[in-house]
Amino acid sequence: MIIELVDILIQPGKQEEFDKAVEYGINTFIAPTPGFLGYRIGKSIESPERYVIQNYWATLENHTVDFRSSQEFLKWRGVVGSFFVRPPLVEHFKILDEKIPEAQKDAS
Repeated sequence: MIIELVDILIQPGKQEEFDKAVEYGINTFIAPTPGFLGYRIGKSIESPERYVIQNYWATLENHTVDFRSSQEFLKWRGVVGSFFVRPPLVEHFKILDEKIPEAQKDAS
């Protein structure tokens, strides 16, 4: 499994609109992509315009080829791109180790 980590900075005062747009965009345009396994969206407490999205992919190519070279990528950007202050920072990670407390598994 690959984790795509996306660091997004949006325009001030647009959080409520972005919250709806990002969920819609992921579920409508990213989720149907082959190899997409799920996601997690985090909103910063200290910096309300900052979001971190973790997208989970079966392989790196599922993101970099299957999704990024598709028309769905352009549609995704059409939904969320106008909110961005700068292009999102994107990096891919392999899981080295993981331990999630049982209470956190149920809360997710």
